Amino acid sequence: MKIRPDIAALVRDGHTDASIAHRLNCGRSTANENRRALAAIDRLYAEEVPTGQVRDYRPDRMPTSPAQQAANRATLLEALRAT
Repeated sequence: MKIRPDIAALVRDGHTDASIAHRLNCGRSTANENRRALAAIDRLYAEEVPTGQVRDYRPDRMPTSPAQQAANRATLLEALRAT
């Protein structure tokens, strides 16, 4: 699928599918298809080895910062020592 550059620019600016459709006079499904194609391309660029699969990609979970990891570790150790 060819990705329309005008839709890609609005997607990257954070517009919704409805907003894009209204601005560019196209269907919401067109905007959504372009958004999904962009997401697939972004995932492919994120991988280390071009295998078709993205390593460690979990969109349902945000990565934990090093400070939060240290705090979690400290809390766990304290709980283990208390038992």
